[in-house]
Amino acid sequence: MARILVVEDEPDLRQVLAYNLRDAGHDVVIAAEGRKGIALATEHPPDLVLLDLMLPDISGLEVCRTLKSQDRTRDVPVIMVTARGEEIDRVVGFELGADDYVVKPFSVRELLLRLRAVLRRGALPADDQSAAAPAQVHFGRLTIDAGAHRIWVDDAEVALTPLEFKLLCTLYDRRNRVQSRGVLLDDVWGASQENMTRTIDTHVKRLREKLGNDVGLYVETVRGVGYRFVGKPPGSDPEGEEPR
Repeated sequence: MARILVVEDEPDLRQVLAYNLRDAGHDVVIAAEGRKGIALATEHPPDLVLLDLMLPDISGLEVCRTLKSQDRTRDVPVIMVTARGEEIDRVVGFELGADDYVVKPFSVRELLLRLRAVLRRGALPADDQSAAAPAQVHFGRLTIDAGAHRIWVDDAEVALTPLEFKLLCTLYDRRNRVQSRGVLLDDVWGASQENMTRTIDTHVKRLREKLGNDVGLYVETVRGVGYRFVGKPPGSDPEGEEPR
């Protein structure tokens, strides 16, 4: 069971979402305005936010920007639910840190499946982490601690969203092998829609920016195919990495 915050100003849709989410076993908290949603999320961070873009006080984009800028809520997944389905709206949403984007009208079943997929992208349960997570590794100027979901560039910790972290680890684990956008959509996003391929480019761009100019180049673009994490960092020894 997850705690879901629904930020939606349409009363009928709020009721439908709340009913179906509770029927699926989730705990549901509701806000009809953006500022109220921010307050509820900050006071008690939910496991996921369903966020409408068109709200009566502030836009859903502003709500998402605020949540992703606060330490307390930056790692909370956000699914945008909106009637605005143009590609530019999707791109802006993903640039602000949204994890998925559902266009109205939508199937409640589809929404629940997407919600489940986004929740699965989060951290492994504590009892599975020790078995699944590798030791902390050092790769050039980059340090990855998969078990703790933390990374550092040199000695400075870099804050990544859960989705950015999973993207980085997926590319790193398959370093020196090209990953197509379709493969990354399936393995990182749990989605396969062709119209979401720009999502990959947007997240890679944001990941590179957070890693910085030099370390960001560890993620290479393979034109017409996808992305590849370098086999070894520039100037490294032949092994390229070492446990810490």
